[in-house]
Amino acid sequence: MASGKKRDKVRILGVDFFQGAAHQAVDRMSQGGLLVVPAAPALKEMAANAAYREALLNSDLAITDSAFMVMVWNFLQKDSIQRLSGLEYLRELLRRDDVRCPGACVWIMANAASSERNLAWLAAQGIQVPTECAHVAPMLGKDIADPELLEQIERLQPRHVIVTIGGGAQERLGLYLKQNLNYLPAIHCIGAAIAFLSGDQVFIPVWADKFYLGWLFRTMSQPRRFLPRYWNARKLYSLIHRYRDQLPVEA
Repeated sequence: MASGKKRDKVRILGVDFFQGAAHQAVDRMSQGGLLVVPAAPALKEMAANAAYREALLNSDLAITDSAFMVMVWNFLQKDSIQRLSGLEYLRELLRRDDVRCPGACVWIMANAASSERNLAWLAAQGIQVPTECAHVAPMLGKDIADPELLEQIERLQPRHVIVTIGGGAQERLGLYLKQNLNYLPAIHCIGAAIAFLSGDQVFIPVWADKFYLGWLFRTMSQPRRFLPRYWNARKLYSLIHRYRDQLPVEA
């Protein structure tokens, strides 16, 4: 239930979600760790997907990117938690000097075409990414392994690793890196957020993100792709209704 005391986190489905501003979240990640940005289409699979569940539980910071999750929680719990989107987080992250410096980040992209668009957009923002600091993730199945990426990060020793692949896979890849690297950078699993800025996906204005309308822009741009995805995400309501703050585990 809501209370007069300001909280810095709220537990939903067993995961502690950060409650605070984007700059505070970025500050917390400055010392390293794994940040996850769970979206509703992936969250609805928490009970059945043990690997995804493990990644969320072993993250160092989870932010409330899912507008649907926030609205459902506030409705069911009569609460007033705030949303912090992955897009807002990324905008704040890219303002930091230690991120803008060449070689400070290794970027993990979903495919070669996305990598080209995203790197061109970053360059236009004054963020030069050396060729060796961009990595296209392989197709990730049930088992996560990318020894080439591990070697690349350990050789370059970046302060930040920014993962821009799809939800469900990126969190597992982030945990794989956290558990297997010989040091702990800040691992930011921000998913499609950069695609909304670079043109790799439909552009989402700040006002639309603020008013929980990013899903609508995506659906209108590619209805056959996103309408079924968001329709299926409605199952998250039942999951939160049943488990509230408890961890859902399929029997």
